[in-house]
Amino acid sequence: MADKGTDAPVEEAPARAPVSAARRLRYLAPVFLFVALAAALGVQLLTGDPGKVPSALIDKPVPEFALPPVQGFEEAGGFATADLGMGEIALVNIFASWCGPCRVEHPLLMALAEAGTVPLYGINYKDTPDDAERWLGRLGNPYTLMGADLDGRTGIDWGVYGVPETFVVDGAGRIRHRHVGVLSKHDLDETILPLIEDLRG
Repeated sequence: MADKGTDAPVEEAPARAPVSAARRLRYLAPVFLFVALAAALGVQLLTGDPGKVPSALIDKPVPEFALPPVQGFEEAGGFATADLGMGEIALVNIFASWCGPCRVEHPLLMALAEAGTVPLYGINYKDTPDDAERWLGRLGNPYTLMGADLDGRTGIDWGVYGVPETFVVDGAGRIRHRHVGVLSKHDLDETILPLIEDLRG
């Protein structure tokens, strides 16, 4: 160890090469890209309608699926591709007992079923059989047919982001409209029921 009194040579740090503008831009480009993407998503989130999420399945046939019945509702049978596209326009609603927004829209679905305006089919998404049975037993079953999508595979085939989601399926079995999130009376009256009338015409 050198004495404090001695003058030890001090090593000078090597001079850094100046960072070129091109190199600086290369490092900043991902930051600018992220900010632009975040801004675009923010604008869409604040100004867009979450119920109008585009779907690659619009105007395409419903996916192939065959689901077993929901526990406690076996007498009605399950729900499959073959139940759609038989000349009748239908709504397919994807729901779960653990989904809070599903509870919000459920009375509207019950009223729709009672009115008999359009057949309503259900896909119970990633639910435990006991919970689904208890939930439907307490709140009522608005569905003509429903199937249990226990592993979520059918939901993936339908392009589901989350529940609830509702699809309008025409008489030829093609998906004509997709609504993401809670259905409201306004959604039904202003978008879905007019579309069904147009498809019937």
